[in-house]
Amino acid sequence: MKHSLFLKKAWIAILLVIGTTAYSQTIDKEMPQGFDQVRSGIPTGKLDSVTYASKTVGTTRKALIYTPPGYSKKKKYPVLYLLHGIGGDEKEWLRGGHPQVILDNLYADKKLEPMIVVMPNGRAMKDDRAVGNVFDKDKVEAFATFEKDLLNDLIPFIEKKYATLTDREHRAIAGLSMGGGQSLNFGLGNLNKFAWVGGFSSAPNTKKPEELVPNPDEARKQLKLLWISCGDADGLITFSKRTHDYLYEHNVPHVYYIEPGVHDFKVWKNGLYMFSQFLFKPVDVASLPKYSLLGSPATTNIRSAKYPQILPDNRVIFRVKAPNAQKVQIDLGKKYEMVKDTSGFWTVTTDSVSRGFHYYSLLIEGVAVVDPASETFYGMGRMASGIEIPDRDGGYYAMKDVPHGDIRIKRYLSKASNTWREMYIYTPPGYDQSSEKYPVLYLLHGGGEDQRGWATQGRTDLILDNLIAEKKAKPMVIVMLDGNGNNPGGLAGFNENVLRAFENELKQGAIPFVESNFRVATDAKNRALAGLSMGGLQTLYAGIKNTNLFSSLGVFSSGWFANNPKLSDPQYEFMKANASTINSNLKNLWISMGGKEDIAYQNCQVMLKKFDDMGIKYQYSEYAGGHTWPVWRHDLFGFAQILFK
Repeated sequence: MKHSLFLKKAWIAILLVIGTTAYSQTIDKEMPQGFDQVRSGIPTGKLDSVTYASKTVGTTRKALIYTPPGYSKKKKYPVLYLLHGIGGDEKEWLRGGHPQVILDNLYADKKLEPMIVVMPNGRAMKDDRAVGNVFDKDKVEAFATFEKDLLNDLIPFIEKKYATLTDREHRAIAGLSMGGGQSLNFGLGNLNKFAWVGGFSSAPNTKKPEELVPNPDEARKQLKLLWISCGDADGLITFSKRTHDYLYEHNVPHVYYIEPGVHDFKVWKNGLYMFSQFLFKPVDVASLPKYSLLGSPATTNIRSAKYPQILPDNRVIFRVKAPNAQKVQIDLGKKYEMVKDTSGFWTVTTDSVSRGFHYYSLLIEGVAVVDPASETFYGMGRMASGIEIPDRDGGYYAMKDVPHGDIRIKRYLSKASNTWREMYIYTPPGYDQSSEKYPVLYLLHGGGEDQRGWATQGRTDLILDNLIAEKKAKPMVIVMLDGNGNNPGGLAGFNENVLRAFENELKQGAIPFVESNFRVATDAKNRALAGLSMGGLQTLYAGIKNTNLFSSLGVFSSGWFANNPKLSDPQYEFMKANASTINSNLKNLWISMGGKEDIAYQNCQVMLKKFDDMGIKYQYSEYAGGHTWPVWRHDLFGFAQILFK
């Protein structure tokens, strides 16, 4: 009895291992050198040239067919349709890529499901030779016509002549350059016909992503694998990148594979080597973002800088040249040790980094410096490097084809301090052509930042442009002030005198200047004040004491200090004594937090409890992300939608 129970458990364990293995890819990250060379002593597939009648074109057309080693008509096989580029024909893969050799070697290594590979001529016209000017209009159009030829003529011919499986789950399409665009267009446009789609260095014929995948939910359900690959120095990489960005934003699983290379067969052979190994097997979707040799240069890099690079799973590759240094680190909130190669380059790949904008520093021998490959931003009390990590929920601050407002920089002599100061001002689309007076939001930065923060790190203009275009926010002017005074003591010296000085600057300097120089409404119902962190405290102080001037207040990642009663208690006493006035004057008192990981979270919760006890009315919002710009962008996105309505 015990023996049979032991055997039963052992078999269960074996089955579990087999089940797990079936859903894991164990695929190399690139084709080994020499893998496209003939290997002696192994079974080989067979190449045939066939002709088929094309009703679409009105002629007989050619295709090359690769059948795998041991092909038998007694067995049915899945099919991969493999397409060529604009200057090629059905023999281009054979001449430049040696696909039969790569596939034979993969079969010998037991890395491939047996499949038939069809290499057609994708130029669907009567004279389909790659001669003359291949960019002529009629020849380019013939590549689009091939969709009908493929679906209505070639596929039925192949499935009648060869022993094939005929369901969509056993049909794949892939191609290089023009053929890559065809594969994405035809495959994603006919998910009832293809479950496996691959584009290698896809050309400008690739449709816009929203046309390729108009229904992301349907694509998620029907696709077994979507593969997009390109060389990092290929001038056409933008077409692959825009498709990847759209798929990432809409959470459609796919491989985005970037490798060193240009627009040539070195890249395309590797594409075939990698893509073919996934085909017609269970796919571990969670592992797909790990399949890339290189990442995409961060959008925050200086022009043409290749590093830092962001991998598809949002890990970051940093690389910097410092041949004489003995110790180099990256400080991205967490410190990472970099490793030096023989050329003096230091490299490290981080863990997956959370969405949105992050400050970072290079630490060379312990000294924090900016990365020369990155744009710099005033934050942390100094100029620092910054990196923008893709955010699939970040469409609200993306550049879109909508009317755009302007960011204007204005210097003014403040009557409050008798000093020259600077503000950044967002004016909405159509401001200069309009005669109307706009409502105005005064928007404040945090400690260690200045008036540039909301304009650059915060993406204020793009957030408002998109909201206004969608009619989710009223057109408004946004004034981004410098909230820094002459307080040299940091938080330790942050007292009521400092807050009072800012209140004076707001009332006597900034607001009079704006209302004298911009077309804005000057009553309380058309005036709002908001700020993050330190700016949130300034909003609490100046806004609560002047509810006759503002109809809405926004307090992002902030709250009166629970451990500083000397500062906080007088504020609560004022609020308690004026609770009814505050509630009647303020249409919105909007308090937001970056979740429990926000460093201001506990202070805020203590403050809100006191608000509840005093009967102060407020709205509360949380968006996970801590004390960071991704949270504050989202705060502005939410707050702007409730203003002036």
